[in-house]
Amino acid sequence: MHPRNAIIMVISYGYLLNTAITKHVYISFIVLEVGICPMSFYCPKHFLFILHSTVGQGLQTSTYPGEVLFSIVIAILGLVLFALLIGKMQTYLQSMSVRLEEMRIQRRDSEQWMHHRLLPSELRERVRRYEQYKWLNTRGVDEDNLVRSLPKDLRRDIKRHLCLNLVRRVPLFANMDERLVDAICERLKPCLYTEKTYVVREGDPVNEMLFIIRGRLESITTDGGRSGFFNRGFLKEGDFCGEELLTWALDPNSAGNLPSSTRTVKALNLVEAFALEAEELKFVASQFRHLHSRQVQHTFRFYSQQWRTWASMFIQTAWRRYSRRKIIDKRRKDEAQEFYESDYYEQDNDDVSRALVPLPRIHTTSSTTCSTSGRTRPGFDTTIYATLSCC
Repeated sequence: MHPRNAIIMVISYGYLLNTAITKHVYISFIVLEVGICPMSFYCPKHFLFILHSTVGQGLQTSTYPGEVLFSIVIAILGLVLFALLIGKMQTYLQSMSVRLEEMRIQRRDSEQWMHHRLLPSELRERVRRYEQYKWLNTRGVDEDNLVRSLPKDLRRDIKRHLCLNLVRRVPLFANMDERLVDAICERLKPCLYTEKTYVVREGDPVNEMLFIIRGRLESITTDGGRSGFFNRGFLKEGDFCGEELLTWALDPNSAGNLPSSTRTVKALNLVEAFALEAEELKFVASQFRHLHSRQVQHTFRFYSQQWRTWASMFIQTAWRRYSRRKIIDKRRKDEAQEFYESDYYEQDNDDVSRALVPLPRIHTTSSTTCSTSGRTRPGFDTTIYATLSCC
């Protein structure tokens, strides 16, 4: 075959293939016998375009072999990447569907249980809100069990990475050594409190110490229900509550009974925190004697809500005593001044003050008439009253 005829034939077949691709015609089998090697790249190119048309590529190449090979490689890579993308999306959707199905099952079980126990609508709403917040924060992953299943060394490093900066924000642990902070971080457990949830009530036993990561809480005390006493404070990020537990843990003679809470702590919004349980804190206090130092106790008392309340109570009591004593002293001074002024006023206004004063008794044995205003009878002890003029 003449080379010119071969070129014309290939161009004709190329035109037919382009027309078939444009018109979406199905081509079962095409055989081309071309004597010139570079022209044989046309058929693979068009077949790959047919396969690659699902990816959305429309490469327009020339008749050069290099561009044709480059187009083939790009088409194959596009197909491979597209297949990987589809596989990843399918796996992700399957995993999400499994977790969503687990969440639906758990929610359905909780709804059935609440309906069976005839819980009021308010409690049901609180349960639903807690489950929703927990799902949004954890995405169905049990973080505690996941970390607990890891080796001890790896678990310590993960806890240190997650909790070190948060524990350092607490002024009580800001200046402590690394070993003590690591021991505390290793024993912290994440917890979540929804809005209007009571963390602890006044008088209830304290079973954990709470370090706040995010959120805002309200702390109230009535000093054991004492009449006329009310103290209110707010806790924010970096604060802590349940300090009665630390005092209990630092006391070597403390009994097994947990201390009672002196305050009522309530979450004002969504609160994330780390909790340190009583037994864990007791173990840390027994292993690290640094917690018993004066500096740590002074820092604890300075940032403790309980000690602040006591200090405010003592200041208020001392101020009331001082104010009461000052009022009494002022009243006494005013009364004394009024008495002196009234006495001086009476003496100044009266030119002559009259008073009846008793004179000495005069014993008479005979009838005697005195030149006074009184008259006597003989034989009687008579007391004579005289009018005296005073200057």
